[in-house]
This record gives sequence, structure tokens and C-alpha cells, in this order.
Amino acid sequence: MASSDLTKKYYKIKDAAELVGVSQSTLRFWESEFPEVQPYRSATNIRYYTPDNIETLRLIYYLVKIRGLKLDAAKEQIRLNRSNISNRMDIISKLQDVRDELELMLNALEKRR
Repeated sequence: MASSDLTKKYYKIKDAAELVGVSQSTLRFWESEFPEVQPYRSATNIRYYTPDNIETLRLIYYLVKIRGLKLDAAKEQIRLNRSNISNRMDIISKLQDVRDELELMLNALEKRR
């Protein structure tokens, strides 16, 4: 998913978790492990994630869940190579969109037979 799907200025933890594809407890854990993710907190201690926070969380998701890196390795990758990883994530997302569209076209062709 590209950052263009992030239309709000802030997201509560429930919405952020859905956008990233992890549980709320995972977000809280990653927040404690990655200093790059520091959501704004209200006076009542409610977390508000910015679109930049969401993008960073998606980057962590990619490194940990997709590539299978340990947290320390993911931290190092983010520190050393953040823009390269973001570009790779964008490419993967676009390729997945193309694949989905091709599958729809293939299904439509098969129905015509």
C-alpha cells in the first residue's frame, strides 16, 4: 500500500493496526523497540499515529514479517537503508497490483470460453 491511501492527519491505534496488518499489541511492542515510531499521545494517553508513523510501521512489517528479519536486523536495515527498502516495498506493492489485475483478466477470459 502506498502512502496515498493515508488521507487522515492522525490514526488511532485500532486504525493504524488495520492499515499495517498487525494487532494493536504488536504496534505497542514495535513502538517500544523502534524509536522511529513515536506516535503523538493525547492528555488522556491515547496514541495518534501520523502517516509517517504508518509508513515506518509498514516498513517494519515488511522487514520482520515478509523478509523474516529479527528485530535487531530490522533496526539496522532501517538505520542504514531506509530509502532503498521503501523503494523496494513500493515496487512489490505495484507488482502485486499488476498480478491482481492480470488474475482478474485471466478469470474474465476463462469465463468467455
